Amino acid sequence: MSSTIIVTDSTADIPQELADRLGIVVVPLTVMFGSTAYLDGIEMSAAQFYSELVKADELPTTSQPSPARFLEAYTTLLEQHPESRIVSIHLSSGVSGTYQSALLGKSMLEKHEDRVTVVDSKSASYGYGMLVVYAAELAAAGQSPADIVQALERRSERRCLYFLVDTLEYLQKGGRIGKAAAMVGTLLNIKPILSLDKEGIIYSVDKARGHKKATARIIELLERDLKGQKINIAVGHTADRSTAEAFEAQLAEHFELGERIYTEIGAVIGTHVGPGTIAIFAWPAGDER
Repeated sequence: MSSTIIVTDSTADIPQELADRLGIVVVPLTVMFGSTAYLDGIEMSAAQFYSELVKADELPTTSQPSPARFLEAYTTLLEQHPESRIVSIHLSSGVSGTYQSALLGKSMLEKHEDRVTVVDSKSASYGYGMLVVYAAELAAAGQSPADIVQALERRSERRCLYFLVDTLEYLQKGGRIGKAAAMVGTLLNIKPILSLDKEGIIYSVDKARGHKKATARIIELLERDLKGQKINIAVGHTADRSTAEAFEAQLAEHFELGERIYTEIGAVIGTHVGPGTIAIFAWPAGDER
């Protein structure tokens, strides 16, 4: 394992094969349907989550890992790798207490607290999963924690992300829009386009009538943001990869694409946006290392 170990949580939505190959340590959140709790990505896959979500009368709840769970993860890694340091990168503090929980876990270390660096990604899903992967690649290349954090800050400024919501039902259930607005929007076939601001707070970018117009609008936004550059992309989906593949084909008509990844949008974001959502995460290809 690299002298710098990368830790994250399950909301990064990193494909398991990629996390395993890069040695990324993933601490799971908890998903609860009623009184039944599941460890995200371990006891419940994304596909199982969406299957249960459409049958549930009430939205599930999610909870961040406890400080004790982070303490256990950090302690185990530092004991197993006494010469290593840890960079721990987590879901935006604007939407979850996971980052704060990781900080508390670090503060509970009896020694070697200085060997752990905790980072607030100010993003969600593969919007920061791609940063975690980048951090692991830099760690494998021998970069120090300080250098890794600086590189993540630079890349954060150059990436962009959009979520295209298929149904207003879950935004309404979660209290993000009113019932009347949801009903009217459903009748008009409105598709909201969401993103995260610089503080990691989810906000509405735009909306369009119908899926076709909405994807076209996202492409316009990407052309504005990335100005014709060759780009790497990850396309997120909610257990329906065919929608992600169709969207990637559209993107290929407008951009020169480099790296292409598919990822499943997990339980935390999925609770609020619902099934049928697709997401695009993009950043310039050949970005600095």
